[in-house]
Amino acid sequence: MIIGIPKEIKNNENRVGMTPSGVGELVKRGHTVYVQHTAGSNSGFPDEEYLDVGAKILPTIEEVYGIAEMIVKVKEPIEPEYKLIKKDQLLFTYFHFASEEKLTLAMIETGSVCLAYETVEKPDGSLPLLVPMSEVAGRMSTQQGARFLEKPQGGKGLLMGGVPGVKPAKVLVLGGGVVGYSAALMAAGLGADVTITDISLPRLRHLDEVMPANVKTLYSSTHNIIKELPSTDLIIGAVLIPGTKAPHIITRDMLRYLGKGSVLVDVAIDQGGCFETSHPTTHAEPSYVVDDIVHYCVANIPGAVPRTSTMALTNATLPYTIQLADKGWKEACRQDPALALGLNVVNGKVVYEAVAETFGLKYEPLVL
Repeated sequence: MIIGIPKEIKNNENRVGMTPSGVGELVKRGHTVYVQHTAGSNSGFPDEEYLDVGAKILPTIEEVYGIAEMIVKVKEPIEPEYKLIKKDQLLFTYFHFASEEKLTLAMIETGSVCLAYETVEKPDGSLPLLVPMSEVAGRMSTQQGARFLEKPQGGKGLLMGGVPGVKPAKVLVLGGGVVGYSAALMAAGLGADVTITDISLPRLRHLDEVMPANVKTLYSSTHNIIKELPSTDLIIGAVLIPGTKAPHIITRDMLRYLGKGSVLVDVAIDQGGCFETSHPTTHAEPSYVVDDIVHYCVANIPGAVPRTSTMALTNATLPYTIQLADKGWKEACRQDPALALGLNVVNGKVVYEAVAETFGLKYEPLVL
């Protein structure tokens, strides 16, 4: 198969779809891989490393899209890329369709095959291609939350872990999945007083067993969360419902319970955000203030640490990329139901029910 790896063009997106190591594995199997010039440079992978493993370098993004049967990338295509995507071309990337109707309609129009990392789902409900970036985003959300609690960033002027004789910051993590677990673990490591919420009692029991002593668990309900807000300094939103929009756990009205300079970090912004007052921001302009509350809603948090993120992502995606390249997307999805759940839009049809419901589009189950 002919595989293309374009340079990411989303604001401050420094990751690349595959490491040279991953490309080498595809080349060894007889596939041809075209990498756009400097696609990996911001992740610390120069063109020479791709050439050394047998990739071919193309100078422009247009040439990569033009020749490839499968595009492997990191983030969803943005508007300048829409016109480059061809009918029947396979796109393997994060899409997060439920948060962006314009993207969904554009991909329907292209007639391409859109296989989304974030909805590949194993029988146990785990999301193997979301996990590595969720781990990075969770850890990064705590780092950024600590930063924006600083006074020069508009925060309360608190040190996360405090010092002897001074209490640490209080952190509320909404959601006990991979992001929430990673965020809480990092906050606990910094010495914060952490509370993590979830609606799953089995998950809360597990977290209670494995978390450090400075992490408490709490059943997630509006009443319980409101009771926590007056004493909370940092809230990390880590709520995910696969393939559909995140629910608003914190409404605008609830902001009045928080102290001035409190910080909200919305890791769920890729799926529309779990705070009512959230809207996507970029690494160039990461934060804004609503009702004296600092909001950090960067839609590609792992893009700030592209080398770590690219290596972690390739570790997870490569086995699936190999399946798709070796067998073609139809046969690969027939043989692997988890991979089949990644199909969201195929040849102009919405084949993932949650995406169709979000925008009132016709849902057409795919028969492989």
